[in-house]
Amino acid sequence: MLDSVRVRLTLWYTAVLAVVLVALSLITYFIFWQSTVQRTDANLAELSNAFLTTLDAEINDQSGPEAFKLAGQVAVTEHRFRDHIFAIFDAKGNLVISSQDVPLAAPAIDAVPLGLLFLNASSRSVRFFGTVRGNKAGYRGFARQFSSGGKAGTLVILQSLHAQQEMLEEVTATFAWVIPIAIVLAGLGGYFLARKSLAPVVAMSSQAGRIGASNLHERLAVQNDKDELGHLARSFNSLLDRLSQSFERQQRFMADASHELRTPVAILRGEAEVALSQQVRSLEDYRESLGVLHQEAERLTHIVEDLFTLTRADAGQYPLQPRNFYLDELVGECVHSARTLALAKKISLNLEEVSESPIHADESLLRRMILNLLDNAIKYTSEGGRVTITCHRAGEEYAVSIMDTGGGIPADLQPRIFERFFRADKARSRAENDGGGAGLGLSISR
Repeated sequence: MLDSVRVRLTLWYTAVLAVVLVALSLITYFIFWQSTVQRTDANLAELSNAFLTTLDAEINDQSGPEAFKLAGQVAVTEHRFRDHIFAIFDAKGNLVISSQDVPLAAPAIDAVPLGLLFLNASSRSVRFFGTVRGNKAGYRGFARQFSSGGKAGTLVILQSLHAQQEMLEEVTATFAWVIPIAIVLAGLGGYFLARKSLAPVVAMSSQAGRIGASNLHERLAVQNDKDELGHLARSFNSLLDRLSQSFERQQRFMADASHELRTPVAILRGEAEVALSQQVRSLEDYRESLGVLHQEAERLTHIVEDLFTLTRADAGQYPLQPRNFYLDELVGECVHSARTLALAKKISLNLEEVSESPIHADESLLRRMILNLLDNAIKYTSEGGRVTITCHRAGEEYAVSIMDTGGGIPADLQPRIFERFFRADKARSRAENDGGGAGLGLSISR
């Protein structure tokens, strides 16, 4: 199941969403809890102000040694609130009065835990807020030092946290069932969106799986050429275009190679059959047949060697042997070698603009390239024409130019002149004995 991209995307999306929702819930819970504590503390501070105002007023109305305690009883009675406890301690830490919700002898008031906590804290600070455990939810306490009627004391107010605890529990319960439902819904929606988003990929994969050698012309459908999937489809279609062109060139190359190899092989076979069919032949006839066999064998060897050269070059396995030499000297030697071919056709072969040109390259490859170009120029130049070769420096490079006065190459055929076994002049044949090649010279030169 995890092998599916849609499932993995859904799981990742759901996991990230779950982490975000849990983190958001924790932050919300903390902010809500902190806000509740702040509101409780503010409420306790306001209650203390109201309580002490009432206490001051009652002390002024009371007299006698019990005036402080009586005033405290009246103040406690007037501020009887649900879930609130009021207690007054004197300067020595003795309990003077407490609200009637908590008995005076109760451990939470009389004993050390609650009283000493707030008395010790208030001795170091005029006001002190704190939380104590008294019931299921506990209390939020506030201790405040005061002076009233000439007597100093400490007021302690406790507010039950039961209501706040219930509210926080409700919030927690809400998060507990909202988050799983949100995650489930988000997972289902994420799977639906992932499936819908990847549907074009599945369609392209199915269509690409049906494309083979017999229907290489088919292309993937591009629904939206501006998004990533459209870019993927265009890239794949471009790849198919290149493969189709390469496949067509390969087919044409195999057909042309078969045709070129079939002719010399047929000549070799035919000449051999003729020689063997006659029991008595003269020495001259045998020499003539052997000459034909040798000529066609050389032609066949030349074609095979050229094909082997092109194959190694295509595979990047042709060994280069660079060395230092002078390009102008190499061009001169090539012109000298081709001069015989030019004289046979009464063609003027001229070398111009030759300057000293040191170079570091493979001399045999450059020699073969220049000789192929010269042979091609002479072959397609009419009798009495002219072939001109120039060699000069062009910036950081050398420029070798071979120009002839032949008929030229038609514009529609110029893009194909470097194709293997391609010859622009279909009328030429080997029967004319004009030295026509197999159509590999320019391919090797390139």
